[in-house]
Amino acid sequence: MAFKSTTLLCLLACFHAVYSAYSFNGMVRDRLIGQSKRHGGGLPLVNQRTTSSTLQASTATTAKTTSKLEFDPHRNAKYPTQRGDTTDSRKIVATGAGRSHITAVRLKHILFATDELAQSTLHQLRSGDILFEDLAKQLSACTETRNHGGEIGWVSSDPITDPESTDYDAESHLDQVLPRSARQTVVQITTKPGDVISVQSERGFHLVQIVDVMADVRKMATTRKPRSRSSFLENNKKSKTGNKEKLPEGIFGGILQQQDPTKVDLTYKIETMGCQMNLADSERIEGQLQALGIRPFKDDDDDDDNNNGNKKRKKKRNKRNPDVVVLNTCSIRDHAEQKVYSYIGPHARRKRNGENVAIIVAGCVAQQEGERLLQRAPEVDLVMGPQYANRIGDLLEDVSNGNQVVATEATHIMEDSTKPRRQSTVAAWCNVIYGCNERCTFCIVPTTRGVEQSRPIRSIVQEVEDLVKQGYKEVTLLGQNIDAYGRDMIPKQKFSDLISIVGGVPGLKRLRFVTSHPRYMSLGVVDAVAETPTACESFHIPFQSGSNEILAAMGRGHTREKYLYIINRIRSRIPDAAINADAIVGFPGETEEQFQETLSLMEEVVFDSVNTAAYSPRPNTPAALMENQIPDEVKQDRLQRILALNKKHAAQRRARLLGETVEILVEERNVKVPNQVMGRTRHGYLVFCEGDIDELKGCLVHVQIDTSQVYHLAGKRV
Repeated sequence: MAFKSTTLLCLLACFHAVYSAYSFNGMVRDRLIGQSKRHGGGLPLVNQRTTSSTLQASTATTAKTTSKLEFDPHRNAKYPTQRGDTTDSRKIVATGAGRSHITAVRLKHILFATDELAQSTLHQLRSGDILFEDLAKQLSACTETRNHGGEIGWVSSDPITDPESTDYDAESHLDQVLPRSARQTVVQITTKPGDVISVQSERGFHLVQIVDVMADVRKMATTRKPRSRSSFLENNKKSKTGNKEKLPEGIFGGILQQQDPTKVDLTYKIETMGCQMNLADSERIEGQLQALGIRPFKDDDDDDDNNNGNKKRKKKRNKRNPDVVVLNTCSIRDHAEQKVYSYIGPHARRKRNGENVAIIVAGCVAQQEGERLLQRAPEVDLVMGPQYANRIGDLLEDVSNGNQVVATEATHIMEDSTKPRRQSTVAAWCNVIYGCNERCTFCIVPTTRGVEQSRPIRSIVQEVEDLVKQGYKEVTLLGQNIDAYGRDMIPKQKFSDLISIVGGVPGLKRLRFVTSHPRYMSLGVVDAVAETPTACESFHIPFQSGSNEILAAMGRGHTREKYLYIINRIRSRIPDAAINADAIVGFPGETEEQFQETLSLMEEVVFDSVNTAAYSPRPNTPAALMENQIPDEVKQDRLQRILALNKKHAAQRRARLLGETVEILVEERNVKVPNQVMGRTRHGYLVFCEGDIDELKGCLVHVQIDTSQVYHLAGKRV
């Protein structure tokens, strides 16, 4: 994990001899350390040797239409959807509104005497054997930042170079750490978190890491006065407020504009659709709302509760509704948009009837529909893509002023400014990469979640370390295409190295990850799981189809043979590993023979579980316009057959543990049998056993299995 000690001593001796003259006084040190503790959000960038004119994406395309769907690959120009279009987030953000509204970047650096030493260390970082801050502590010649892992802190994204400017002295204390010209060079090359670049200054040669970015997300969003808000406000004036204090313009005015927000009792309710990424995003949204003083809505809330029990309870309770309604949406399945409008309906009626309710639509459908959503549902207050999940508090400031807000502009992922509200106290999600660069012809995810953006390793490690300190025992690393982690970074990193590093966090008991892509899953990932004690022997690798012809039509980038090669590698290194997958039936043009190839692949592998779905056309996807769409009755027939085979294999895989003793991590009470607890094996199987949840929650216990069902096991503690 580090350089050899002899090499390290020689390097340090050289550095101290050459740079002994470089030191700060106490005042500068305090200012520097103070800056390193500042916290904020992040965003956009500019790519090396690239100008905005050369980054402009072409919008010349001919829209194809059908009676049901319209496919325009540039309809959402923020996120390209065709193979061959750029998947570099640096270029995408540089051509959008994001770059102009970036305000600051957080930097770390390592100072070297020669370029050769800098490049050698850059190579070491590329190998993934050691973290940036650890190298800074060992090798940096900068005495003021070395003990702090090279931390410089937040610097302006547009350094003032004119000495006559009134703002010139604002960052003069940083000139002795990373001179102004070097800072300017850094932000001109990149502002993407995780990137490490080499720059030269009069001090020597620097390796500079972008840790985080800060942007004015309010300026990046589109705001407008609602078309029908005047009627809503007029109704509000006429409506009875009961015991509730009348809130100023917009429901958030009461909590964002009053000097004492605790006087305003606001509640929220959040509905989450879709995948684990959405669940993790909802936790971040809740963390932001609670930081504003808005509490979770409870079904037994009523208007008398607002008086904190100071008044006698009325005989007739006034049923209270949530003040803030958040719908975190998913666009994977058919009719996703209709489900959103159906959910909005009752709350829109509340607003039309005079209730002061805020309606927020987040997630993939929000990113997909943007302002069109406001046209169909003018009662909605905020529409925001998943990239703004941890910045909803900033966007609500404009909502509090009576505006409707749409935030779908491409951004760089910003680190959380508040702690997520975790749904579990035992197991937690941790996002490591956002977006997807793949162009599967059936999938809308690249359009709604954008291109791949990996988080810096140190940010991930810090989050996991914090979770362990809070008592969490298990962490699941999340990514739409998790094996692609690090390939968008400068220098590139490997997911296998991340498994080893995060798996080594002291106190962590279990590590999981989802979702892998057969096109990019490396054998190094399998080896890392085999060699990392905390990594659970469980893989989730979608195959989608067992037919090479259908896989090619899907644009999956792998074959049946490549998939089976990965499975064989897993089985050879970890014979008892659990293997889960996803499959689609009824893809356009799929014949009965090709469907049978999917079933035969399942028979060959025998999966622990397969998430199955009948193909449904999605907007802005090439497959939606393909000929030979499969009739619904055929898709449903195939779906039932694949489900039956899936159940057979799931039962078979779990039955092998009858009579065996397994280790489970206790998570919750069995809601159907209160004197039982529920936990999971390292394979991810649900296991029930007798026990007191107050005593066992978060504990690793051993259970001898005596009952095996399709999707769960049961037994006795031993």
